[in-house]
Parts: sequence; structure tokens; C-alpha cells
Amino acid sequence: MGNIINLNRFRKRAEREASAKRAEGNRAKFGRSKAERSAEEKREAQAKERLDQHRIEREEQP
Repeated sequence: MGNIINLNRFRKRAEREASAKRAEGNRAKFGRSKAERSAEEKREAQAKERLDQHRIEREEQP
């Protein structure tokens, strides 16, 4: 006879491994600290301000 395998244990282990992979992806995608988020927002605001400063405004001629 072959080895007896507990299918519930195998299924639960597979679910835990899949969950761990999904969690790792989510940490990479969403896992930024508050300091990192605020620094990114500050950089974006500065870039937008810098772009607006270089804008050439022209008067419309009727």
C-alpha cells in the first residue's frame, strides 16, 4: 500500500502558500509608509508647480 495523505492538511497548506504570495504582492503594491506617501505627494506637487511656472500664457486675440 502507498502512503496515507491527509488531504485537508495538503489543501490548507496550499491555501496558506497562495495567501502568502498574494500578501507579498499586496505589500509591494500598497505597502508604503505614511512618510513615503507624503514624500511622494510633495514631489508631485513640486513637479506640478514647476511645470505651471514654465507655462507661457498668451492673450487671446478676437
